[in-house]
Amino acid sequence: MSARWQVMPPMPSNAPLTGAGYDQVLTQLLYNRGITSPSEAQVFLSQEQVRHDPRLLPGIDQAVQRLNKAISHGERIAIFGDFDVDGVTATALLARGLKSLGVEVLPYIPHRVEEGHGLSMAAIEKLVRRGVDVLITVDCGVTSYEEIDAAQEAGMDVIVTDHHLAPEGAPNACAVVDHQLPGSRYPFPHLTGAGTALKLVQALFDSLPQDTTQFERPLLPLAALGTVADVAPLVDENRSIVRLGLQEMSHSPTPGIRALMRAAGLKNGAVDTEAISWSLAPRLNAAGRIGHADTSYQLLVTESEEEATRLAGVLEQQNRTRRVMTTEAYDKAATMVEPGPLVMVADSSFSPGIIGLVASRLVEEFNRPAVVVGIDGEISRGSCRTIPEFDIGSALHRVAGEMEGFIRYGGHPQAAGFTITTASLPELRRRLTALADTLLGATPPGPHLDIDLDTPLRDLPRSIYKTIQSLEPFGAGNRPPVFLSRNVQPAKVRHMGANGDHLRLQLRDQGMTWDAVAFRLGGRISECSQALDVVYTVEVDRWGGKDTLRLNVKDFRPAS
Repeated sequence: MSARWQVMPPMPSNAPLTGAGYDQVLTQLLYNRGITSPSEAQVFLSQEQVRHDPRLLPGIDQAVQRLNKAISHGERIAIFGDFDVDGVTATALLARGLKSLGVEVLPYIPHRVEEGHGLSMAAIEKLVRRGVDVLITVDCGVTSYEEIDAAQEAGMDVIVTDHHLAPEGAPNACAVVDHQLPGSRYPFPHLTGAGTALKLVQALFDSLPQDTTQFERPLLPLAALGTVADVAPLVDENRSIVRLGLQEMSHSPTPGIRALMRAAGLKNGAVDTEAISWSLAPRLNAAGRIGHADTSYQLLVTESEEEATRLAGVLEQQNRTRRVMTTEAYDKAATMVEPGPLVMVADSSFSPGIIGLVASRLVEEFNRPAVVVGIDGEISRGSCRTIPEFDIGSALHRVAGEMEGFIRYGGHPQAAGFTITTASLPELRRRLTALADTLLGATPPGPHLDIDLDTPLRDLPRSIYKTIQSLEPFGAGNRPPVFLSRNVQPAKVRHMGANGDHLRLQLRDQGMTWDAVAFRLGGRISECSQALDVVYTVEVDRWGGKDTLRLNVKDFRPAS
């Protein structure tokens, strides 16, 4: 689908940033990111650590007091996490943090298909039988009202750490640590499950008389992995967590992360947010999608190089299987798409482990909210992804309150999931479609590309990459700068990739020539026989052991 190009407005000539001493390109890039004063720019570019006081989080004092009591009395502590990357890294982070204090914990990550998301009565019963005194949830728990009541009644104190909304208020736990709770004084609203677990560990460390700085730094890569994988905005404290985590990951990786990097073909020092999103996170996620997420957890906590290599190999094979399953399911789902403001497809062949990936590809292809459902007899599991204009988490919460059949549901504005009776699927489709029609109209808005700067390619210096690097790390809320250059001459254009899905080309403007790639635009090679207007980012190509600059083309049109 053709995207609308939107060049961001130039910064006003009287803006405070104009006198800050930065060059024109950097000034515009800062302004586009909402940085409008010299003081904000100084903090952003200096990359000073942002570490908000964890004691501002609701429930944190009660959680630390209960943990200190459990540690001093030798009580048994269990950690219950989710099976995605954010949940697994949060579980590993908390386990490693407690281990640094001499405490061994019992980890519990549910099986995606057999147990589903979140606390369950079956899990509570298992933990009670194993003599658990204190249960800590990570990346889940804030909506597990009945399960937490059952745990408390069985004599097990529950500490909830979560970052999701609690639509019916906080559960009746020993402590609930969640910045989204009403009355929270925490100044940053975008912590992930791993980020919240990190704040609990920081608060616990801060309560101790000894210096625990050496214990905190090794935990930052886990928080960074969870934060990037959960597509949290990389601003404020998240940006600091990810920047410091990447530094630690590149220079002092744990055996598990080092083995995972080797399996993904990454060399030391070459880990950035893109490497997490496209190489590390998919491999960590593959275990929960194809098998059991405990494989990823064990990789992240092992101290054995040999065991790490073995586990990384298992994840590599599972990730290959996941790719094949996703492609097959997407090909089938794409044939089932019907006209309308929302895509909803359901089939018994769709595995719960990959339906979220299929939904994401459907959104990308059709630019509509997408719901993909795996039918398993009388019960079905669904995963939802969406476009920026449609909050799928709120939509799901709304329809779930209006109809019967939901067993559980939850999520974020851009991603959500649910378990429902199969008989209720037609009514769910009707209600979600009607809501999408009301909010989006029969024809949802087309995709658009936000462009930072319209500049001739001949004026783009090689040193631009140093300017771009000063804005890292990139991710949600702080995307890589996007440029537009007009009347560019394409040369040496050829297909790239096993199926010719991509393009490799050179782009010329007078005496300036740049190497470029255009992913998933291989079908448009015939358009490259004329001058083009090109939208692109600037990146480093690390193929073949050499680092070279290139342009990553996002879209192009005949020159206007």
